[in-house]
Parts: sequence; structure tokens; C-alpha cells
Amino acid sequence: MLDLPLSFLHRPATPGSEPWLLVLMHGVGSNEQDLFGLAPYVPPQYHVLSLRAPYRMGPTANAWFEFTVAADGARSINEPQEAASRALVAQTVDAAARQLGIPAARVVAGGFSQGGIMALTLLLTRPELLHGAMVWHSRLLPQALPHAAQPAALAGRQLWVSHGVQDNVIPLASAQAIRDHVRTLPLALSYREYPGMHEIRPEELRDSMAWLHGLAAGAAGRPRW
Repeated sequence: MLDLPLSFLHRPATPGSEPWLLVLMHGVGSNEQDLFGLAPYVPPQYHVLSLRAPYRMGPTANAWFEFTVAADGARSINEPQEAASRALVAQTVDAAARQLGIPAARVVAGGFSQGGIMALTLLLTRPELLHGAMVWHSRLLPQALPHAAQPAALAGRQLWVSHGVQDNVIPLASAQAIRDHVRTLPLALSYREYPGMHEIRPEELRDSMAWLHGLAAGAAGRPRW
């Protein structure tokens, strides 16, 4: 049994393969059941760990941090909550990897919407914990950038970013801003845009899972850091 700082659901990796770990984080107003529904599509060599955000909004609704949007579209966040969640996510990923015996070179963090913010932030601020991040329909959090690791620490890391062209919750421009920012960094970016709104459509899911499979399939020839 895993002993972790955050509540979670776990699908073990298939025995007999070199195991990887995929840590998933849901969006605002959801819970660990949400992205755990994707577990059947995740390549079998991955342990799938779906986390519950720590801030309760309702009986089955949680958030990684509270935020408000002004009439002009400007966003403000609860910065102490974000900092606490960022620390909890790092602790959880590190503890899960250690308890499962999986090195950081085989760990991926993924998330949708606000969960994608957390996955991207973890990659940028604690790259030593991860091989990569998978970010669906999300955005770059300006408040996290002062805590970013030195660019050289991102060498060899992988990032998947995908977004819906008609997303009416987080605009496509937010994904393009992630793309433009990380292109200045020494990591490998896979960036995709898909028809659709604030949802993971079948083609996007298929391509995301193929990306995960490619990480594991290509691991044999990579150095272990």
C-alpha cells in the first residue's frame, strides 16, 4: 500500500515490464475519479496514480487553489494555496516513485486544466523529479515562474501540450503561450491543437497515449540521470 500526502487512486503497472509512473491531476471542481477513468487507455507499463486536490469546494469537488476572474479577464489566485499544493504535489510524486521503486527518469506528471497547471509547474520548478509532463487544456502560471529551475536542469525532459481550438474555458492563446515559453528551454516539446472545447476528445487522447508509449519505448537508449 502506498502512503502518500494526498488522496489517490492507483492502477498498478502490468507485471513483467519495466515500470513507469504516470501521476494525474484533475481540474477545478472535480476529484480523483475523473482522470482515473483514462487508466484503461494508459500503456500497461505505467502505474497510474490519480490524485485528489487538497482544497474542498463541495462533496465531490476539489481544487488545487482558488482563483477569481475580473470583468476584464484578469485572473488572481490564492497564492498561499498554490504554493502549498505545489509542495504537496512534489512530495507526493517523490514519495510514490520511491515507494514503487521507479526512478525519476521514468516518471511523468499529467493534468487537465488546473491539474495541467500543476503538472507543468512541477516540471518547470522540480525537474529532478520527472522525465516529463503531459498538459491538457491548461495554461502557464506566472506566479510559479520565479520558482523555476535553471534552464539547464530541463535538459532531456519531455513535454506534451494539447488544447482545443474552441476551448471556451481556457483560450487557445494560453496553450500557445506555453508553447512559446518552453521553446526557449532545452526540453522536447510535442504541441498539438484539436477541434473541440474544454474536453479531451478521442483523437487527442489517442495521440497523448501514443506519446506516453513512445517515452517508454524510447527509454532503452537514453542515459539514466
